Amino acid sequence: MARYTGPKDRLSRREGVDLFGKGAKLTRLGVPPGMHGPKGSRKMGEYGRQLRETQKVKRIYGVLGRQFENYVERATRLRGNSGEILLSLLERRLDNVVYRLNLAKTRNLARQLVSHGHVFVNNKRVTIPSYQVCPDDVISLTPKAQKIPHVAVTINDENQALPSWLARQATIGKVVRLPVREDVVEPIEEQTIIEYFSR
Repeated sequence: MARYTGPKDRLSRREGVDLFGKGAKLTRLGVPPGMHGPKGSRKMGEYGRQLRETQKVKRIYGVLGRQFENYVERATRLRGNSGEILLSLLERRLDNVVYRLNLAKTRNLARQLVSHGHVFVNNKRVTIPSYQVCPDDVISLTPKAQKIPHVAVTINDENQALPSWLARQATIGKVVRLPVREDVVEPIEEQTIIEYFSR
C-alpha cells in the first residue's frame, strides 16, 4: 500500500496544526512550508478551506484518498449526523485505538505494531490497521511488543489521560462504548469535510 515517506514537519506546517504529536520538536509551525514561507500564502476560498480540512484529517489518521472516500460514503449512508459518524469511524480504527490507549506514542507507531502482528483483539491476532473495534472489545499487546523501548516508556507514562470511551489496566485495554464528537480532541471541522464530498 502507498504511504507518505517525506518530511512530516512540512505537512504539519501546511495545515498549521501539529498532526503527528511532535510537540516541542516541531519548529516554525506558524510558517507555511516552501521557499517563500509566508509570502507564498494567498487568500483561501471556500473550496480551498474544505480541501485543507479534508487533507488535515486524512493526515492525522494516516488514511489515503480512496479509503477516506469510503469512510465518508459509509458515514453519509448511516442515519445521524454524517460528520460525527465519520469521526466515530476514524476513531474506531484499530491503529487509532492502540494510540488512544497510550500503548504507542504516535499513530504511525501504533499502525506498525498492528501490521507487524503485535496487537490482539479478543485474544485473536489482528494485522489490519483499519479494523473497526466494537464496544466490549479487548485490545492487548504481545509480550514481545511490551519490551520494545518506545512502547515500554509510553505504557509506563502515568501522565497521559485516556478518553472516556476507553479503559486500560496495565497493557490491556477495553472499548467501553462507541466514541462521540466530544471524545475527539483534535481541531477538526467535520461538517466542512462532508460539504467537500457533497459537491
